[in-house]
Amino acid sequence: MNISLYDLSVWVLPLVIAITFHEAAHGFVAHRLGDDTAWQLGRVSFNPLRHIDPFGTLILPAMLLFAHSPFLFGYAKPVPVNFRKLNNPKLDMVWVALAGPATNILLALVAALAFHALPWVPASSAKWVVDNLQNALVINVVLAVFNMMPIPPLDGGRVAVGLLPRPLALPLARLEPFGMLILIGLLILLPLAGSQFGLNLDVISAILRTLTGYVIQTVLLLTGNA
Repeated sequence: MNISLYDLSVWVLPLVIAITFHEAAHGFVAHRLGDDTAWQLGRVSFNPLRHIDPFGTLILPAMLLFAHSPFLFGYAKPVPVNFRKLNNPKLDMVWVALAGPATNILLALVAALAFHALPWVPASSAKWVVDNLQNALVINVVLAVFNMMPIPPLDGGRVAVGLLPRPLALPLARLEPFGMLILIGLLILLPLAGSQFGLNLDVISAILRTLTGYVIQTVLLLTGNA
C-alpha cells in the first residue's frame, strides 16, 4: 500500500484536530464541574502534542492500515479525571464522558457546513480542502460512534457506569483495565479467527459502520448537504 504525502496531508490534519478537541473537551468539562486535575497538568489545551500517544495515535492505526484490518482505531493519551473531585461524581462523570463525542459531532457539523464555502476556495487548492473536509466529517463521526461503545474506558462505558444502578455499574466499571484487550478481541482477533473457518464474525465492525453511515447522513441532512 503506497501512502503519499498528499494522503498524509488530508488525513493527519483532521485526525489530529479531532483527537485534540475530543480530549480537551473532557478536561474542560471536568474543570467546570469541579475537577482541575487536567487543567493543572495543561491537558485543557488545543496543542496536539499534549494529547498524542505515540503508539495509540500513530503506530497502532498505521499497523492496522498496513495489515488491512477490517476496522481501524487508535487512541490518544486519556485526560486524567479525578471523579471524586467532581461536584456530583456519578452524574458529572456522564457529562465529562459525553463531552468528547459531542465535540466530535460538532466538528463534523462544522466540516459539513464548510462545504457551502467551497465556491470561494481558489481552484488550485479546492481538491485539498474538499478532501480535508470530507475526511474531517468521517473521522469525527467515527470517533464519536466508536467512543460511545458501552465498554470502559471508552466514553460510552463511562456513561453507562454513571447511569446504571450500582449492582450493574460496578461489574462494568471493573472491566476498565481490560477494555482495550476486549476491543482488540472483538474488532480484530474474532473476525480473523472467523475467517479461518469461513465465518463472518465481523459483527461489531458491521454495526459500527452502519451507525456511522446513519450519523453521517443525518449530519449532511442537518447542514443542507443531502
